[in-house]
Amino acid sequence: MAIMITDECINCGACEPECPNNAIYEGGVEWRWADGTDLKEVEVNGSTVDANEPQDPVSDEFYYIVTGKCTECMGFHEEPQCAAVCPVDCCVPDPDHEESEDELLAKKAKMHLD
Repeated sequence: MAIMITDECINCGACEPECPNNAIYEGGVEWRWADGTDLKEVEVNGSTVDANEPQDPVSDEFYYIVTGKCTECMGFHEEPQCAAVCPVDCCVPDPDHEESEDELLAKKAKMHLD
């Protein structure tokens, strides 16, 4: 499952630089699929989207994780780095977005063409 940031976030920003997928953004900041990835275009809800096209913030109040970019650090680290560095333990599994290890690794491979 993807990781989410709860409303207990204190906006310290410790998590953002730790994400190997650039899936974490400050509240109110637009995000892009291409940020930190090799993606050129993405299929979203049956439509192809330019990966460099700005997307609306998921939260205006606190840091957030873009679920579609989160791989729980699979293929990079042994544990989600955002959760490892969070001083208030607000980076937790997102029960609404459960994915298997194979699905997370496939998502990583799609985003990073190394």
